[in-house]
Amino acid sequence: MDLLTIIFVAFALSMDAFVVSMIFGLKAGENKTKIALKAGAFFGFFQAVMPLLGWTIGFIMKSATGDLINDYDHWVAFGLLLLIGLKMIHEATKNKHIPKGFNTGSIWVMLTLSVATSIDALAVGVSFALIKIHILLAAAIIGIITFGVSFVGVSAGKKLCGFLGNKTEVAGGIILILIGLKILIEHLFFQ
Repeated sequence: MDLLTIIFVAFALSMDAFVVSMIFGLKAGENKTKIALKAGAFFGFFQAVMPLLGWTIGFIMKSATGDLINDYDHWVAFGLLLLIGLKMIHEATKNKHIPKGFNTGSIWVMLTLSVATSIDALAVGVSFALIKIHILLAAAIIGIITFGVSFVGVSAGKKLCGFLGNKTEVAGGIILILIGLKILIEHLFFQ
């Protein structure tokens, strides 16, 4: 997987964190910069760690099945990215609301939402084990981009929430589906 594709994957995976960060920005008072840094750190860390964990799981699966999975790895990677993309699009179209007790400064809220928004990155990590990729570089890029996107989401939350709404999650889902399709096409027709 080339660097540009990894960057697209990073932006696609960061869209859930971006939407949650915009909500943090809506609710943040005077501590907006502190909350933006905290959100960026939490979301960025978990978005970087989950692909590593997923890659490890995928690597173990690939090692255990040997050549058997090599015949189907491109289909598995495509299927995972397709499912994750469709899930993101579906969740974006649901009617979401902010719970009344939503405390943007709470470590537990931040931790819970960081894990919840990075589950997709775990599945993408599994697909990374099936294709040729430098996983540490990919994880670092995903974490850094998610940090920046989350920081911007909190900082400009009030302005962006009304303008973008759920369009960012839909775009992220479409990007993941297209990347999965790219992997499939490259493997079927160019190898």
